[in-house]
Amino acid sequence: MAETIEVSYEYTDTFGGEANYSWVQRGTVTVPANASDTAIVRKVKARLGLSGVRCRRDDIGDSIALYPADSCTVVFIG
Repeated sequence: MAETIEVSYEYTDTFGGEANYSWVQRGTVTVPANASDTAIVRKVKARLGLSGVRCRRDDIGDSIALYPADSCTVVFIG
């Protein structure tokens, strides 16, 4: 059986471009241990209903921040 890892995410609103946390949706996704960052992002976006939504992606150390277009929200993955 292939090894898997759990990757956590936080989806929240922004204010002035910064995470605001007036609401937040947290969770985890299970992916193969050798999954690429792109595969992880796709799985998280699918879980949040953001498949097909363009996002600006910022790599911040060992985490990823996604800023969906035309939305005052951010998704932190890592």
